[in-house]
Amino acid sequence: MRTQYLHLSAYSCDQCTGPVIAGSLAVRENEISKETDIRQVGAMCLSCGHRQYKASVQAPARHFLPVQWEPVNAIGEGSFDDHISGVAQSRRTTLSSELSICRARRWDE
Repeated sequence: MRTQYLHLSAYSCDQCTGPVIAGSLAVRENEISKETDIRQVGAMCLSCGHRQYKASVQAPARHFLPVQWEPVNAIGEGSFDDHISGVAQSRRTTLSSELSICRARRWDE
């Protein structure tokens, strides 16, 4: 039975010493097999937003137990960064449209 697991780790940010949360997904073909198809899904400092993909030597990472994770809406073969960029672009387009509507209403008054 093929099962996907989410791995999370936390470590200190090199820029602001805030918490960086990193995640990866891995697949096991059965309960006793090694994990395969390991994919990094992203890492980001919760304080400053810096994307730091590795822990520094001075502050080692703390790894949490993996949990079984069944994706509802898979991101697909692209990276997490590509997905976030697409979401951000969509949001910018929406905000731009809303701003244009507000400006048009203001000029009509």
